[in-house]
Amino acid sequence: MRQRPGCRGGRRDPDTGGRRSMNQDESAASSAASDEDATGAVATWGSVPRAVRAVIFGIFVNRLGGFLQAFLVLFLMHTGYDAARAGIALGCNGAGAIAGILASAWLVDRAGMRRAVAGSMALTAVLTAGVLAATSYGFVLVVVTALGTTSQIYRPASAQLLSTRVPARRQIMVFAMYRLAQNLGTTAAPLLGAALVAASYPLLFWVEAAAALACAAITWWALPADPPTATRATVQPGIGGGYLVMVRDVRFTGFLLGMLVYAAVYVQYVSVLPLAVQAAGWSTNVYAALISVNGAMVITCELWVTRRVQHWGRRAAALCGIALVSAGLACYALPLGIAGLVLATVVWSLGETVCSPTMVAYPARAAQPDLVGRYLGASQAVFGVGTALGPTIGVLLWEGIGSGSWPVFGIAGLLAAAGVVLGMREDHAELRAVAPQGAA
Repeated sequence: MRQRPGCRGGRRDPDTGGRRSMNQDESAASSAASDEDATGAVATWGSVPRAVRAVIFGIFVNRLGGFLQAFLVLFLMHTGYDAARAGIALGCNGAGAIAGILASAWLVDRAGMRRAVAGSMALTAVLTAGVLAATSYGFVLVVVTALGTTSQIYRPASAQLLSTRVPARRQIMVFAMYRLAQNLGTTAAPLLGAALVAASYPLLFWVEAAAALACAAITWWALPADPPTATRATVQPGIGGGYLVMVRDVRFTGFLLGMLVYAAVYVQYVSVLPLAVQAAGWSTNVYAALISVNGAMVITCELWVTRRVQHWGRRAAALCGIALVSAGLACYALPLGIAGLVLATVVWSLGETVCSPTMVAYPARAAQPDLVGRYLGASQAVFGVGTALGPTIGVLLWEGIGSGSWPVFGIAGLLAAAGVVLGMREDHAELRAVAPQGAA
């Protein structure tokens, strides 16, 4: 049957004669703009619960006082240990950190969010001061390993709280704020640490212990009281059980493999880039300036970028961001002088701001409710492993093929993007429909 003008599906629109009105177009555009405004940084900050704001402020305090790792080797050498033993101690601290990330969800299940977060940070304060009291090398290793564990329980637990107390449409922006607080604290920590070391090493440890204790106090005050043990779930996966269930989620495992490779590629800016700058005949001030460009872009631009990117599909955000990081690193191979180094740094820094909030927030969307903490912990642990392995691989590659390593990093980054994107599911309904069943 021939359809008359102004009809759609055999029915005429009585108001517009079958034509979409200008008012409807304006209304749709206004609605899209309002949605973007509603999920902006200011609106999001004002709408989230007090506990979420406290966790974000707490991570800033936590990272601001997190200069022990940067100065641990120097402190141990100052007290008489050789470089090899100091390096082993730092490695033990890193191994403890990965263990803490993986154990975080189990501890939250057993003790409750408030007790787990505040208790772990209070214990971190005690152990930080305990490093000063360690009288033997064996005792040092035990203390710094335990310190690495307790200090990292906060990270996945706090991310779990953000993902469960913030509406889905605001989560990417909230995780961008979380990253901003983390980056601000991490950027300022070495400067504060250097000032404290100039006075004395003990002052460094006492200030870090005070920062951890302050973080514990903030979270204890702001987080709601944990329910009694009897009212929490009586059937919960053990430390390993939940992760075994997660591994059966094949697509998420692919996401984790992509994250592992991406982390190993991303970290080359702290391992191979300084070697490249030195080989080109530039001073360390050039390398410091490049790192400052990255820090300035992430701190000043990530919230603005996230306000736009959070409305993209998560696969598009991850693919675009990782591709930019890969392209930026590959551009370091071009003989364009300092201007080329700066341009390459701007490109990969932009990529970091595009993909990071989405990728950090995604594991909570991929998990069924009782496994959120394990998915978040696994992604953070995998990223940590990648950043630990990446420097060794990168330096070996640089020693073998020199500047030819940069295109290799770029190709590896694109492979990482493929793994991340193929491992992501796009919408919430699909996530819940295909999530693996929890372990008894």
